Formats: sequence, structure tokens, C-alpha cells
Amino acid sequence: MRLPPTRREFLAAGGAVALAGATAGQRRGTPITAAQRAALDVTPAAVAADARLLPGCCAYSYNGYLRRGAMTLEDFIRMAVKLELAAVDLTAYYFPSTDPGYLASLRNLVYRNGLALSGAACGTAMVRADAGARRAALTEIRGWIDVADQLGAPHLRVFAGPLPAGHSLDEAIGWVAETMKPACDYAGRRGIMVGLEDHAGITQTAEVCLEILHRVHSPWAGINLDITHFLPAPGRDAYAQIQACIPFATNTHIRAEFDDKTPIDLDRVFAMFARAGFKGYMSVEYEPSLAHGEDPITGVPKLVAEVRRLCARHSTV
Repeated sequence: MRLPPTRREFLAAGGAVALAGATAGQRRGTPITAAQRAALDVTPAAVAADARLLPGCCAYSYNGYLRRGAMTLEDFIRMAVKLELAAVDLTAYYFPSTDPGYLASLRNLVYRNGLALSGAACGTAMVRADAGARRAALTEIRGWIDVADQLGAPHLRVFAGPLPAGHSLDEAIGWVAETMKPACDYAGRRGIMVGLEDHAGITQTAEVCLEILHRVHSPWAGINLDITHFLPAPGRDAYAQIQACIPFATNTHIRAEFDDKTPIDLDRVFAMFARAGFKGYMSVEYEPSLAHGEDPITGVPKLVAEVRRLCARHSTV
């Protein structure tokens, strides 16, 4: 029995021309030009170097207003339109309900305002010495994966947590991997990425973040790369650790200062993402304590404007 041709045989025989002709108006069998062939090259390798940096914002940027009830998630979504953002990140703390009807209304509001959902987040910590507590954490994370799925969010960020007294760092890394691996399996069946944030606790060095990813070993796992939190390590300053994690970044958090209040060279950071061919959201996560106490009402628009400028400057497509 004659087997179907391979892709190479198909292209060589002019099959691609027949497909292209249906939309380009070419006659069947017309030879494809070198320029046309190059334009049709959209393999992963062909776009690997292209940087596509898009401005976004996390709901946490308005944390005080959202927690006091002075602002709702709906207000935040509409604010994103005024700020000329491409996407919003919705955090678990501010959901008044996870009822399917409410989640559907948020998803629709995001869509009707021409925005994307860059992700959602839950506050569950995975560093738990007790096996039963780890199982409970996994259940909580799966629940928020379901929330992300209903929202249409392609990404959920999760946290490791601090090291408990009397336990080793290696133990804690093992607990996180033990919890995150099945969470990624669960998320992957829904097309959702799980991003481990380099947050306060054991994940404040690139080495630990990368070791956890190595142990989880899932295509649905990555790093929610917050550029502010890395602690200096021997031979590796914060910039070197950001650089090491960029290839594994599934989402980002952008602030203007490191945790020690040292100003961040954002142009340098964005250039690093661009050189790596990053394609994704550069999400502002404003923190008044890292911005000389300036209120988010005035501080967020300033940082967003800078992020929008840098996205435009460093994107190549």
C-alpha cells in the first residue's frame, strides 16, 4: 500500500503551492518564489529571536483600594482600558465569589473591553512539612486552576513559601516539586501554564527556582518572573539571576525598585528579555512601599507609561 508523502516530499511536489494558491490567487502548480517561501516560514526556529513584549498590569497594583472595597475587579478591568494596557492579571484575594456566573461575567467584561487575561493567581504556599497539608495545598491549587479555566486565563501563578524551622532547603524544594508536578499535569489538560513566582521565601534565588523546575519536569511549568525579589548570591547579582530565569519565564512582574529599594535599570532588564526573544506580558505590579509611598492612583499610570514605552522600544515584532 502506498504511504502518504512526507512533509518534505509534499513541499517538493508543490503541495504547499496548491494550498497557498487557494488564498493568494495563484494558479495550481505555479512555482513558489524564494520570497514567498521565506514569508511562509513560521517554524519555531524562524520566530525564536523575535521579541514581543506587551504591557499588562496586576490587580495587586491597587491592593489597598481593592481590599478596602473602594475598587472592584470590574473597576480594575476598566481602568486597564484607560491605561492603554494589553492585559490584566487577576489575583485570588480580590474575588468576592468564584461562582461560575460571576467568573463568566468577568471573562465577558475583559473581552468586551478588548483586553486579554494574562493570568490569575492563588496565595497557596507549597512549602509544607506535613504530607496532609501538601495534599490540601494541591487541592487548593487545582481549585484555582479550575477558576483560571473558567476565566479563560492561560496562566496561574503559585508560591513556594518560607522555609520552616528545623527543615532543610532541599526538603522544601522536594515538597514544592511534589505538589507542583501533579498541579501542572492537571493544568496541562486544560491548556494552562503554572508559573512559580520568585517570591519571599525559598524561591528568592534563580538556583532554587531552576532546581524546582528541573524536578517538576513539565512543559506546563515555568517561572512567574518577578524582577524585584532575587537576593544577591556569590557571583550572581539580581540581573544575572533574572537573565538565568528568562528562558523559563511564563509571565512577569515589573516594578521600578528591588526589594532593598535600589532602583532597577528597567531599560537593561527589557533589553535582556528582548535578546532572549521573550513573547509575553510585562505586567506592572505596583508596590507603594517600593515607590516612595506614592499612591497607586498616580503611581501606577507613571510606571505603566514607562513599561509601555519600553515594550515599544524593545519589541521587534
